[in-house]
Amino acid sequence: MRLLLMALFVFVASSCQGGSSLGAEGTTPPSHQVWDELLRQHVRKTGEVDYKGFIRDKAKLQRYLDTISNNPPDKKTWSEAEQLAYWINAYNAYTVKLIIDNYPLKSIQDLHPTLKVPGVNTVWHKKFFKIGGQEASLDEIEHKILRKQFDEPRIHFAINCASFSCPPLRNEAFVASKLDKQLDEMARAFINDPKRNKISPNRAEVSQIFNWFKGDFTKNGSLIEFLNKYSSTKLRPNAEVDYMKYDWSLNE
Repeated sequence: MRLLLMALFVFVASSCQGGSSLGAEGTTPPSHQVWDELLRQHVRKTGEVDYKGFIRDKAKLQRYLDTISNNPPDKKTWSEAEQLAYWINAYNAYTVKLIIDNYPLKSIQDLHPTLKVPGVNTVWHKKFFKIGGQEASLDEIEHKILRKQFDEPRIHFAINCASFSCPPLRNEAFVASKLDKQLDEMARAFINDPKRNKISPNRAEVSQIFNWFKGDFTKNGSLIEFLNKYSSTKLRPNAEVDYMKYDWSLNE
């Protein structure tokens, strides 16, 4: 049921034709230092999150959220790396806020509202924060901004959905000056993590992320070709690819 729900959510979000109006003019990229300090203190290098620690530092987290809320990207003056770092950090920071505001819980999916067809509203559709004075949701950041406005499949390894099967939350903030290196590290770490992807030359069991967002990974070649860019074990061109069950338990 959970996989069906997520697949339906991805289909609806991906097929949405509208873009996002989130943004502003005349802003400058904010510092992500406060977020970096919080991540280093409350996230292990392996990605497990100390949500109780974030709760103790809730005021500090809110200061960072206020900073990014009041300084949305100016597409005309910010570099692509500055915009990407902003949106990735925003997605992750607001996900942490969502969890600590509802803690304790076993899974982010516990926060789904009652589904009403054709709305198909999930926790990711909930508008619980503002960017530049406009109400916004995690869904909008992921599907209407990160996936729609940037040709960068590695964002799937950088944004975190507070679940065990997600790529681990990085214990440092993303910053424009080293963003490419950070995204590359996240891709390699996730694809070579045997808990989330099992790869051998003839067969691979990979994350459902590669199924749900296959189009993002196959714009310039096959899925196997994409995996081989980062996998330490190279797949043969005719290797069998299956998808692992997704674990939505909280990543703490």
